[in-house]
Amino acid sequence: MDTKEQHLTKLFAEIAPQFHKVTEDILFGQIWRDESLSTRDRSLITITALVVLNRVEQLPGHLARALSNGLTVKELSATMTHLAFYAGWPVTASALERLDEMDHEGND
Repeated sequence: MDTKEQHLTKLFAEIAPQFHKVTEDILFGQIWRDESLSTRDRSLITITALVVLNRVEQLPGHLARALSNGLTVKELSATMTHLAFYAGWPVTASALERLDEMDHEGND
């Protein structure tokens, strides 16, 4: 967990304890651990949803997690190219900017 994630986790726990609890218990405790899908696939699905919903401000942490979960920059780039036809060019271009901002050395 990076510093920003740690800050947000602490912030959510302080200002919205129930939100924090269900996030930790249900989303990360149950959904992400369900073996029906790999964490790699869940990362790809999450990134797709964020791009389609134009929530690119949420992408950096999820892109980093996707790389940790086994996706490569090449696969993420191909995903973005594919999404451009379904989600639109502007939002996909914004998502690609977030991907480019990442330190992805060694993840090609």
